[in-house]
Amino acid sequence: MSTPPVAGTVVPGARARFGWMMFDWASQPCHTLLWTFIFAPYFTSSVAPDPVTGQEMWGWGTAVAGLAVAVMSPFLGALADATGPRKPWALLFSIAYVVGAAMLWTAVPGDPDPVMALFWFGLALLGVEFATVFTNAMLPDLAPPDRVGRLSGSGWALGYVGGLVSLAFTLLLLAESAETGLTLLGIPPLFGLDPELREGTRAVGPFSALWYLVFIPPLFLWVPDAQKRGAWKGAMARGLGQLWASIKDVKNRDGLGWFLGASMLYRDALNGFYAFGGIYAAGVLGWSITQIGVFGVVAALLGAIGAWIGGMADARFGPRRVVGFTLGGLILAAVIGVSVRPGMILYVVEVPMDSGLPDIIFYCVGGMIGAFGGTLQAASRTLVTRFADEGRMTSAFGLYALAGKATAFLAPMLIAVATGLTGDQQLGILPVVGLFVLGYALLAKAGSPPARG
Repeated sequence: MSTPPVAGTVVPGARARFGWMMFDWASQPCHTLLWTFIFAPYFTSSVAPDPVTGQEMWGWGTAVAGLAVAVMSPFLGALADATGPRKPWALLFSIAYVVGAAMLWTAVPGDPDPVMALFWFGLALLGVEFATVFTNAMLPDLAPPDRVGRLSGSGWALGYVGGLVSLAFTLLLLAESAETGLTLLGIPPLFGLDPELREGTRAVGPFSALWYLVFIPPLFLWVPDAQKRGAWKGAMARGLGQLWASIKDVKNRDGLGWFLGASMLYRDALNGFYAFGGIYAAGVLGWSITQIGVFGVVAALLGAIGAWIGGMADARFGPRRVVGFTLGGLILAAVIGVSVRPGMILYVVEVPMDSGLPDIIFYCVGGMIGAFGGTLQAASRTLVTRFADEGRMTSAFGLYALAGKATAFLAPMLIAVATGLTGDQQLGILPVVGLFVLGYALLAKAGSPPARG
């Protein structure tokens, strides 16, 4: 069985830990370039018929993908626990991610069939989310319990740095302004890409796929895999039995159910803000892709710093306290973030229409979301390893994925419904605030996880 390292156990070396961390580096462009700052705003502003319809379509598309992850993650995790090795599963879903990301190149401006772009994005998102389930399950095998939090935080920090580097490269050399056709450096996109066809912006899909292919090998080469536990024959039945045991055990573990319920809501809210923050900036504040990219650089830089500091705070104060503190900060950031639009801040305070104050406030909110969000996710990942049953670690992360994805359709769906009903992007994003608050309320009921030696 795969159990967390204990005293006297040989823990894999630094190369294995670095190889595991490289998954965060390799996969981060999916979240930074595709889901948040480049492709999502491009889809809603240039591929879809109009920004409001685009936000609604993006909401439904990501909701469907999130529902698929929610339904399948715990079963796949249980199957992996029954058979042992996790790398084959990570490889399978890595291939799905690379194919989906590469095919985003086909999303031309004014595409008569924008649903196909959503399909390819959904495939990429499914691939990277499922691969994450299996790589997360490797975490407790790589460090003693008192070092897991720091390793998790360092992984998130490295991922944010990867997102920052890939975003900077894209802004400086690939993604063109729709108005000028030039990149942030004031030059045409590299490789003769046609600005009129937005080829520089569309290239973020193939670029993200190539980035993953270049940087993922250390995970497969250096990180030891779990030993084979059983034959494939009957594996599903055994795995489902373990999954059901894990589900039933939730009620016997003080605080675990409340934590999973809280994480279900607050991670959904955080992903909703990530996914629609750039869309909001483009549609409400009128930002260009270049401006949104700079916003992403700020968020990624502070996210890397925050995740690294958060890892140290996790080791000193424990993941439960870190999760509570950062979640409170995210609620404040979300409330402020959706309060600005041209000519108005804090919902009711009017400013001149040409004032840059709303933009400045939104930049600051992006920094807060980045800093607190990275720390929250890293500390939450540590909490799973503290609560999880020994020998069912992949199932535990399958349940964690289920908790994170069981309502992953909820934030996009609520945004899609609210946007459709109101015809207003600002009102459409408000459900994210409510999910953060509900998550905080449930977290308040969760106690500390049991200590592990």
